[in-house]
Amino acid sequence: MKRREFLASTAMAVASASVLSEAWAQGKGGKPIGLQLYTLRQVIGKDVKGTIKQLTDWGYKEFETYGYSNGMLFGMTSKEFNDYVKSLGARVVSGHYGIDVIRGGWEKAVADAKAAGQDYMCVPFIAEGDRTADGYKRIIDDTNKAAEVAKKSGIRMGYHNHAFEFEKVGDKTGYEMLLAGLDAKLVSMELDIYWVVRAGLDPIKLMNQHPGRFEQWHVKDMDKAKPENNADVGTGTIDWKAIFAQAKKSGMKHYYIEQETYPVDPMTSAKKSIDYLKTIV
Repeated sequence: MKRREFLASTAMAVASASVLSEAWAQGKGGKPIGLQLYTLRQVIGKDVKGTIKQLTDWGYKEFETYGYSNGMLFGMTSKEFNDYVKSLGARVVSGHYGIDVIRGGWEKAVADAKAAGQDYMCVPFIAEGDRTADGYKRIIDDTNKAAEVAKKSGIRMGYHNHAFEFEKVGDKTGYEMLLAGLDAKLVSMELDIYWVVRAGLDPIKLMNQHPGRFEQWHVKDMDKAKPENNADVGTGTIDWKAIFAQAKKSGMKHYYIEQETYPVDPMTSAKKSIDYLKTIV
């Protein structure tokens, strides 16, 4: 290599390293973009493999599943599904498991998640009847016990919020009870940022109050005209640049785009959302 080419190559490498260092300093660099597959619940059943292939072609590298039942995901065994995802250069990092699975058949679910190479198993929802002081206590106790089982297989538990957890139950909110009661050594919090905003709270303030607690995020935007609806990420009211700047402080290790409503259709939203995130992360 000629001296001039060497110097140019070195300068480019230094510049690239500087940009990457700055990205990591903001807690953003190098994090693969993920998708919670519940986003595509209306379409994925029609062609599971084709849908996943399209998503990986767009750049999705991590997935979070839903709908696990007795070893099955999307018509395949949990391991078969995960093996297919891996064959495309992506991986299933996390999955949502209802409290009914935790209270019956949990050991099998953990064994399936371990065989598939998952890192997280998350509680996605609390039924309305459990949103009482006693109900939250049972959820907390059951989740901590489940987390002990999961830990033996190298898997962390997680808890995914909606807006109702921020309502008062007596003198505390449900989320305050969850943060205090769930063992932080065993259970991480999967922060659904849309639902935090929908509840009238500031997600950045929450991250600052509980640094390191939010290892996974759900990234979905809020429609400007109808806040009860989702918008494609980057087109709504949530300031994603400011939020991703707090990723390191929050403890975020993985994040997943998720949408429950769509401006057009689920696949278009999945494409537009990842295209936007590629510009800021």
